[in-house]
Amino acid sequence: MYRDYLLGELNLDNVGQEVTLSGWVDSIRDHGGLIFVDLRDYSGKTQIVIHPEKESLARKLKPEFVIQIKGEVRKRSKESINPNIPTGEIEVELADVVVLNESLPLPFEIDDDSVGEVLKYKYRYLSLRNQSNYRRMKMRSNMMKVVKDFFHRNNFLEIDTPILTKSTPEGARDFLVPSRMNEGKFYALPQSPQLFKQLLMIGGIDRYFQVCKCFRDEDLRADRQPEFLQIDAEMSFVSQRDVMNFSEELIKSILKNLINYEIGEVPVITYEDAMSRYGSDKPDISFGMLIKDISDIADDCGFKVFSDTVRGGGKVRGIVLNEDVSRKDIDMLTQEVAKFGAKGLAWIKMTAEGPSSVITKFFTQKELSNIVSRFDATVGDTLFFVADDEKVVCESLGHLRLKLADMYNLRNNEFNLLWVINFPMFEKVGNRYKAVHHPFTASTNGVSQAYDLVMNGSEIGGGSIRIHNIEEQLKVFDTLGISREEAEKQFPHLLNALRFGAPPHGGIAFGFSRILSMITEDESIRDVMPFPKTQRGVCLTTDAPSSVSTEDLTELGIRKIGKNNDKG
Repeated sequence: MYRDYLLGELNLDNVGQEVTLSGWVDSIRDHGGLIFVDLRDYSGKTQIVIHPEKESLARKLKPEFVIQIKGEVRKRSKESINPNIPTGEIEVELADVVVLNESLPLPFEIDDDSVGEVLKYKYRYLSLRNQSNYRRMKMRSNMMKVVKDFFHRNNFLEIDTPILTKSTPEGARDFLVPSRMNEGKFYALPQSPQLFKQLLMIGGIDRYFQVCKCFRDEDLRADRQPEFLQIDAEMSFVSQRDVMNFSEELIKSILKNLINYEIGEVPVITYEDAMSRYGSDKPDISFGMLIKDISDIADDCGFKVFSDTVRGGGKVRGIVLNEDVSRKDIDMLTQEVAKFGAKGLAWIKMTAEGPSSVITKFFTQKELSNIVSRFDATVGDTLFFVADDEKVVCESLGHLRLKLADMYNLRNNEFNLLWVINFPMFEKVGNRYKAVHHPFTASTNGVSQAYDLVMNGSEIGGGSIRIHNIEEQLKVFDTLGISREEAEKQFPHLLNALRFGAPPHGGIAFGFSRILSMITEDESIRDVMPFPKTQRGVCLTTDAPSSVSTEDLTELGIRKIGKNNDKG
């Protein structure tokens, strides 16, 4: 038996007991006669006291050695009590110690939360010994249980779908896997189980879910990984509102069970309103500062930047900040909006004498009064304006709004959720159309039946009612430039299934790690993943991806082509 108790369990009730404990040496303190060793496992720490007659045993111990000790539980003296740990009222007097395994000197301290990314993820197995990282992994495990329990309570079947599947044009690039037994052909790792879960609905499963791995070969950011965990669900005979109601209950269950946080009614906003009011299709409503349109005021004003924009079909919109912004910061903010195509950032400061700016001379008093009234601006406020086409105005003011929230700490400390609905079905990219969500989304009067759930400015989940009629599906493919012949080649499994009595159905998918990182208040989803990859898609722990031998490639029918090699 390696241990009688975990190292965070002992208390005054154990005083006088002879115990066996195991763990890692966390620290060693020599007090000139007495030596103290903190022994650590995932549950906590226990202080081991070593008297002079046992000093020889202590001398063979070093930090991160794995040891087993035997000793008697003692009550600490009043002055040595540590109120910060559960075992702070006791200590164990060492009788014997066995070194189970030694350790090399560590590349960083276990408790160092500031260690750089390269070291942290190269030695991920060491950083996981950190109690804060252990708590993240425990929270991850708890969230998995909450999610699965919720679906099982609601009569969903947990069904796993294939990992090796067919490559289809769904959006991001596929990760491809060569087939040795089918030379020249490839599997794709799934970007999502989208088509399989639709096939399950056609198969009469009615309610399906899984927490599944998905793969996308795309550029990475703090909230993206090439492989990620997705909470995936699909239901038959449901409306858009049915799926949204059910999804709200899932998120409420997660927040309640993990951190005892309760949310009320989740507001709903259309895509058009989200863009015009917040400049984003994933609005952060943890603070105010809504974007407002003054195109009607500006169309006949003397400031030609504004009036010419409106007459040319553009928009003039702005936001008000309840702060007096310095000229230095205004110059910096002008550079920020320029990243999104804005040609400038106009501003007005509200002073005791009235609106003040280099542009106010171009407006009549009535026009200035109307602008001030529209923003409910008062003395000390600063107004910002962008005049350009719709896209530039939305994106630049949306970014400016978030930048100001960061600068002036405007966000509340709550979980602010809302639904965004009524997305357009398609967007034009060059001379072609692409689906805003995916090509299997149903529409009503040209508006998609898609819905995104947003938390504090991050999309945590998205779904839609699916197309269950084959002719409607073929029309969507045609709009996307996919001919019927090509559609039958790319999606034969879906199109054939739609011919055999497909029920109305819809579903949703949530980013597991994205939700968890927001709950734990971590900046990156990498912090809540056991073995994440870098922004270049590299696993620092295993050094993947790695080279493969020429022999292995030959067996797969693959030949490496370098930049200077003959590509024939």
